[in-house]
Amino acid sequence: MANEVTSDMTDEATRARDEPTHFIQDIIEQDLAGGKHNAVVTRFPPEPNGYLHIGHAKSIVLNYSLAKDFSGRFHLRFDDTNPTTEDAEFVDSIQRDIRWLGVDWGDNLFHASDYFERLYRFAEQLINQEQAYVDSLSDEDVRAYRGTVTEAGKPSPHRDRSVAENLDLFRRMRAGEFQDGEHVLRAKIDMASPNMKMRDPLIYRIRRHHHYRTGDEWCIYPLYDFAHCLSDYIEGITHSICTLEFENNRELYDWILDALVKGERPHQYEFARLAMTHTIMSKRNLLELVRDGHVSGWDDPRMPTLSGYRRRGYTPEAIRRFCEAIGVAKNNSTVEVALLEHTLRDDLNRRARRVMAVLDPLPVVIENYPQDKQEELDAAYFPADIGKEGSRRLPFSANLLIERADFAEHPPKGFHRLTVGGRVRLRHGYVIRCDGVERDDAGNIAKLRCSHEPDTLDAAPKGPRVKGTIHWVCAKTAVEVEVRLFDRLFKDEFPGAGDADFKDSLNPNSLTVGRAHVELSLKSAAVGDLFQFERTGFFRVDEDTQGDGLVFNRTVPLKDSWAKQSKQDLAPPKRERSKPGAVASTPALLLDADAQALVDTHALDPSQAKVLAENPRLLATFNDALSSGQPAQALSAIIANDIRSAAKGIDGDLPISGQGVARVVELTSSGKISSSAAKRLIKAMVGGEGDPDAIIKARGLAKMGDDELSSVVAAALAQNAEVVERYRAGEKNLFGVLMGAAMREAAGRADAGAVKKVLSEALG
Repeated sequence: MANEVTSDMTDEATRARDEPTHFIQDIIEQDLAGGKHNAVVTRFPPEPNGYLHIGHAKSIVLNYSLAKDFSGRFHLRFDDTNPTTEDAEFVDSIQRDIRWLGVDWGDNLFHASDYFERLYRFAEQLINQEQAYVDSLSDEDVRAYRGTVTEAGKPSPHRDRSVAENLDLFRRMRAGEFQDGEHVLRAKIDMASPNMKMRDPLIYRIRRHHHYRTGDEWCIYPLYDFAHCLSDYIEGITHSICTLEFENNRELYDWILDALVKGERPHQYEFARLAMTHTIMSKRNLLELVRDGHVSGWDDPRMPTLSGYRRRGYTPEAIRRFCEAIGVAKNNSTVEVALLEHTLRDDLNRRARRVMAVLDPLPVVIENYPQDKQEELDAAYFPADIGKEGSRRLPFSANLLIERADFAEHPPKGFHRLTVGGRVRLRHGYVIRCDGVERDDAGNIAKLRCSHEPDTLDAAPKGPRVKGTIHWVCAKTAVEVEVRLFDRLFKDEFPGAGDADFKDSLNPNSLTVGRAHVELSLKSAAVGDLFQFERTGFFRVDEDTQGDGLVFNRTVPLKDSWAKQSKQDLAPPKRERSKPGAVASTPALLLDADAQALVDTHALDPSQAKVLAENPRLLATFNDALSSGQPAQALSAIIANDIRSAAKGIDGDLPISGQGVARVVELTSSGKISSSAAKRLIKAMVGGEGDPDAIIKARGLAKMGDDELSSVVAAALAQNAEVVERYRAGEKNLFGVLMGAAMREAAGRADAGAVKKVLSEALG
């Protein structure tokens, strides 16, 4: 545990201390300067229930870099407290992926399961301090007793068990006397806390399941929130860094440590998780893709797992640079996957050997080259500006293969490749001219008849300037291989946005398998070797390679094939003259990063997300309301529309809280007030009238019962007897008039749907 961080990361991937810092670095510097900590100890604490993905890479790089920057220690700890989902396979894959990233934890490898006995003693300490009790409620009753965001929970009937009874039951739980779910251990905190996490959370449960490390030694296991903070304490972690979704857990993190430990202790800090377009990072969803056969496994090159990226041909240097480039922030945002691909291209451009490969071959015969002759041309593996050396010999003969797309019998304007009568240079070779074509029985072009210019190998060609250069391979020596052309797994920017099934966004063209002819130098290529197929893309030799049966994965094309499409998607439609009855099209809404992050994270309406992102007061209210658990879309609709309108002209903090907004959503969705009453309620709350329930009572905004609504509709019909008579005589278009009268009579205390139903019944 005394090992200092040692780095396998290259110099280009690590920060210099004189570069701009982020907020966590600033916190650490202040802690060290003020004597709060003498050294920095960070950790990456994965749960071994799946493979690591690109989002984990950001956390790994951050924690490791902080320890390195401040000459501290970095720990790898498996938070393995749930035996029902954990497996040694995941442990092995996680360690393999972290090592691949260039991170070395030295001797600092730990498991929460190492501390099971000590964690158990901590739990007994809480019981002895009357801060924990054994509860015998069912799971359903525990949830019911917890209350809602607006209603306090109620204490369990077992909350006041004596210390002796709690200790006896807890020890019998450990001894295996009870079945799963029969008892749990809960912290005794506050059933009225506004933070739902603090309402007597569960800290131990019975799980009669084999643990991959401890076997059947234990049948009770600590829950994550209990084990996590205490494991940090046991290991001497100073800065417990996690993503924003754990912000509400921080209060519980501190409560447990305050109750059980003294002296120096860890503190939790949250940063924005990584969200990326065209990508999902939910372990549950990734597992579903694997389980249902949409991909070949966790290491499928289309998966966002580190194993998948490695197999596809990504480099650890590119991923580290990407993590550095996106930075560390306090607010969630969404990163374009194109940035990751750009970083990868930049890295591969400097390390991948250039070679030639033909994926869609068109035979070429050089008729003025001796048919029995073969020479070798010299070609460098890297451009001169990269500063790397190395070359290979290219066999050249009268029989070549070129890409079919590099020839056009009737070329379009601006086509600079081979045409009948046209000249091009062969990459690293001669200038050739196409003299004619040969066709097969179906009339398709089967072969090109060409001639070469012998004096153009090392000098500029004579005659008109050659505008195009194409790649090729020697037909006699080319090696036939399998190529797997991978593309983005999801065709939509935000798979599963709103209520959509994320699998509906799967890209049917994410994998194309074919054959290619590659130059002879690749015959000895080994698994993991990286190449640039000139003018085509970057490729890696896959693990499925066996003997001479080479398999290449396309890592990424040379250019972003999605860029043009994305620009077209974002461009507003052209103005067209309106036709009678036509519905006007609406230009696509261009969002800044903050607004797009809200759309991606919470599936908000883009126009509402834009309003929130541009108004700090509204955004703060929205973020406060999110902790309630009410639907984000319903919250944003009220805040971006009703509250924004009602708050015009009000300076300073809004008189309405996020929890107040959540209460309005809850009352509306439960049917206690109508949507129109909700608008009136919001206006009153923004006006400073206080508690929503008190306003409802004072203003009589509660939704009408069926009997009262029937009386209201009857009164409206009586006041409009003449209209009713005409309606019943056949003027059905008067229903709207009667509907308006009934709604006015209801005075906002009934929804239109309910009024319409009662009105229709009354009119027969």
